[in-house]
Amino acid sequence: MKKVYPSAEAAVVDIPDGATIMVGGFGLSGIPENLIAALVERGVKNLHTISNNMGIDHFGIGRMLETGMVVSHMGSYVGENKLLEQRVIKGELDLTLVPQGTLAERIRAGGAGIPAFYTPAGVGTLVAEGKETRIFDGKPYLLESWLRADFALIKAWKGDTAGNLVYRKTARNFNPMMATAARITIAEVEELVEPGEIDPDHVVTPGIYVKRILQGERYEKRIERRTVRRPAAI
Repeated sequence: MKKVYPSAEAAVVDIPDGATIMVGGFGLSGIPENLIAALVERGVKNLHTISNNMGIDHFGIGRMLETGMVVSHMGSYVGENKLLEQRVIKGELDLTLVPQGTLAERIRAGGAGIPAFYTPAGVGTLVAEGKETRIFDGKPYLLESWLRADFALIKAWKGDTAGNLVYRKTARNFNPMMATAARITIAEVEELVEPGEIDPDHVVTPGIYVKRILQGERYEKRIERRTVRRPAAI
């Protein structure tokens, strides 16, 4: 099966309105910049997104938000996007906040075929409302369900034409687990090589999980927030 696509536009051409999409990244690190841009250009509507956060204004998933493509979002952090805050307050977007570790495990469970699991995160908070609670070893735990998606848009540092992926440092984040939890996983990479050119011991995501792969054309790799130390007073 041919997995290599000539462009991001070609790779997302069949994503329909109303799809549930996982998008890799943590802040602006490890986001699939080319795939997001291509999806924005297509103008798909009524998307349900699952991602750690919504990027920032005018970049990353924030661009999808600005075009009105997203009707619901599930994630763990929303502090860098003012438009998201405005849309939620006005009731224009359905937002579900999930503790970060729980979000990661729900996605991992979706990829592993585990429909539900118990976790202590969120016990006694708003997160626990409407959820089953059980006691294990004298402690309360919440029942959380798996997360799966129609498509996963992910970013890797290097990949081969068979779909095997290698990530680089913190840009790895949610990408590997999302790759396993979607019906169709689309990966963009900075370097695309032939099978055998990646050391098998370095492969994080086996090609069996990746249905489409492409080499990204350009990456801005913006810094979400730059903090510098003030010079000490003399």
